[in-house]
Amino acid sequence: MALRRRNTEKQQDFWVATGAVAKAPGHVFYERLNGLLREAGFDRFVEELVEPYYARSGRPGIPPGVYFRMLFVGYFEGIDSQRGRV
Repeated sequence: MALRRRNTEKQQDFWVATGAVAKAPGHVFYERLNGLLREAGFDRFVEELVEPYYARSGRPGIPPGVYFRMLFVGYFEGIDSQRGRV
């Protein structure tokens, strides 16, 4: 490719408005679970529990309530690892 001319065409911008993306309905089980966790104050409880272990500098981490919800989904859906292998 060193002796040939380079292709001067440029790829067009790829942008999609978030309002144009279809939204799938959530699963009833996870909606109920999220509601129960919200009523029980799960996020506040977990944040207070893990606060001593969070670093004060650097990039902010995933909120503990969100992290535990991700673990719940992985467990309930039978996802064995973070790479999503079933």
